[in-house]
Amino acid sequence: MKIIDVHSHWGTKRGYTLRTEEELALQKKTWNSEPKYHTEAEMAAYFRSSDVRVILDFGFTKFMPLAEAAPIHDYGFETQRAHPAEIIGHWIHIAPSTGAEGVRELRRCIDQAPGFLGFAVSGSGSGPPSDPKWFPFYDLCIQAGAPVLIFVGTTGLGAGMPGGMGILLDDCHPRHLDFVAAKFPQLTIVAARPGWPWQSETIAVLMHKRNIWYEVHGWSPKYFTPDLKHEIPRRLRDRVMFGADYPLFTYERLLRDWRAEGYDEETLENVFHRNAERFLAQVGPK
Repeated sequence: MKIIDVHSHWGTKRGYTLRTEEELALQKKTWNSEPKYHTEAEMAAYFRSSDVRVILDFGFTKFMPLAEAAPIHDYGFETQRAHPAEIIGHWIHIAPSTGAEGVRELRRCIDQAPGFLGFAVSGSGSGPPSDPKWFPFYDLCIQAGAPVLIFVGTTGLGAGMPGGMGILLDDCHPRHLDFVAAKFPQLTIVAARPGWPWQSETIAVLMHKRNIWYEVHGWSPKYFTPDLKHEIPRRLRDRVMFGADYPLFTYERLLRDWRAEGYDEETLENVFHRNAERFLAQVGPK
């Protein structure tokens, strides 16, 4: 079955999502996989052999000065131009503390991107999405027609490290997703990750704010809560999209785990590509 992966990371040395020795050491414990780097061509070949088209996320750029992050963004665009059949586009992270300069960098990325581009808002270390510091970025996304990815639920970043690297899990509570959706009704929003330990609250927000799409990267579906498993073929059947979190997970493992849950083929086709096709038709790769 063909797959549109709306949220994965980079398997290359330059783009790998886990950066420090401490973070790399946690990959086995948190995701049950081992760090391994690939060239850009090898990464694209893996997507191609898996029949996957993917939207990639650096993630770590939100912790960088803009002068260091901008070349990483350009590296992503250059790699996409070299492999346009496999890489659909990018989620861009910029810290809200960068203010007007950060908004200008997002505008530059929107103008330079060779395909899909969305803005990623992760409360993990950047402050909750409801913080007014994010509002100028939301305004730009509305003007440009770019979607915003808002993370909910717990994160593997900092898990098991002293103080969790200072990350407050509450900054990814779905109350912030609800706030942004209510305050910015023209914004196209994608909720990211299963919402555990607030999965019921996440589902409630999705039911109330029906313009929010949902992607469930970062977890094997066998660990989804019973209420999420129940809603995937029912009230969320037209909005759940596949996110792999490659290279922390392999497509082989995730496809096996999704099929083991007993969903019918129509549900799997919706999750693996049909819902993403409708989402992309709405936001439109350039």
